Amino acid sequence: MQVSVETTQGLERRLTITVPADAVDSAVKSRLQQLAKTQRINGFRPGKVPVSVIKKRFGQAVRQEVSGDVMQQNFYQAVIQEKIQPAGMPKFDLTTDEDGKDLEFTASFEVYPEVEVKGLGDIEIEKPVVEITDEDLDNMMETLQKQHATWKEVKRKAKKDDKVVIDFVGTIDGEEFEGGKAEDFALELGQGRMIPGFEKPLVGAKAGEEVTIEVTFPEDYHAENLKGKDAVFQATVKKVEGQSLPKVDEEFATLFGVEEGGVDALKAEVRKNMQRELDQTLKAKVKEDVISKLVEANEIEVPQALIDQEVDILREQAKQRFSQQGGGQNLPDLPAELFTDNAKRRVSIGLLLGEVIKQNELKADEERVKEMIETAASAYEDPSEVVEYYNNNQELMQQMQNVALEEQAIEWVLEQANVTEVTKAFDEVMNKQA
Repeated sequence: MQVSVETTQGLERRLTITVPADAVDSAVKSRLQQLAKTQRINGFRPGKVPVSVIKKRFGQAVRQEVSGDVMQQNFYQAVIQEKIQPAGMPKFDLTTDEDGKDLEFTASFEVYPEVEVKGLGDIEIEKPVVEITDEDLDNMMETLQKQHATWKEVKRKAKKDDKVVIDFVGTIDGEEFEGGKAEDFALELGQGRMIPGFEKPLVGAKAGEEVTIEVTFPEDYHAENLKGKDAVFQATVKKVEGQSLPKVDEEFATLFGVEEGGVDALKAEVRKNMQRELDQTLKAKVKEDVISKLVEANEIEVPQALIDQEVDILREQAKQRFSQQGGGQNLPDLPAELFTDNAKRRVSIGLLLGEVIKQNELKADEERVKEMIETAASAYEDPSEVVEYYNNNQELMQQMQNVALEEQAIEWVLEQANVTEVTKAFDEVMNKQA
């Protein structure tokens, strides 16, 4: 086998591979002999069909089949020989394929880029330091109260935390627009569900009043035709309801599964949950910062084949989410352009973290993997059964080990970076995350 390597452009390579004629012809002859033993042809006993007859009838098809196998086998031998790491599948083109002649073909493909992780000492990371205060706990308890509030119609002016029931019609330049009209629309004031400026004119309004609401749709609004547009809504207040919060007592505690210890036990449980969510949020925030700064400091060329593979994964995940949300199974394939930027970033992250793992010879920490599995299992009714399932499923275990390795790589990058601790309030951190 003779091999020549050509760089066509960027990460694209083309191998020209020549396979000796006797190797190909021998493989064709062997395949024809096997076929002669199994083919039934009129005028010949089973297994006694001459190879010359088989060749006349099936020779071209067998030659094509053998050529395909030869190209596959010799391509993989060639990339090992030339120490090349293909990214994605090759495109084969036969240039010479005749009896008695050397088989020559080209294989075009992309290779993985040479990745050098650098600039880590210049990375600046802001690490929030947050303490859950008694005020934070009180605010969370009030949120829990509101989740179990009862509503009663009132005859006064609407105020923050009230619920108003309205009819409204929106116009832009005097013309109604799609999605700008509703009847018996219930809106809890102060929750920020509507676009900026919509709620304010409703505060102070009473049932039966007409309210004019002037707003400007945000530039990042989801509907393209409404971005940045000025709109006027004419709203009729049909009802104002005030909320009555339940008393925080032992009965209230039982609503959250706290059967013993009353309010103190509930508060302890709530604080513990707040701390867990805070820890997860801070970890995710620092992780995203590290990844973003790592990508910024190390711009690499990404193989299109890997981007295409990642686009397919993201597109399939989008279809699954759509289906789980009740959208059915018939979502058409979404345009690749919707996922390309995210796919390219994800591939870049994978290549960079992979190089960090390789450079530092990182191995998945067994104790970390065990803790991650136990944490995942704790959400189920029988955690021990889930842990056993993970331990007996090599694919799931590998996935968890990969996640652990990624965490370890990110932690290593963080150790090289300049980290500044910044004190922040609980609400500031959690609201940004939301």
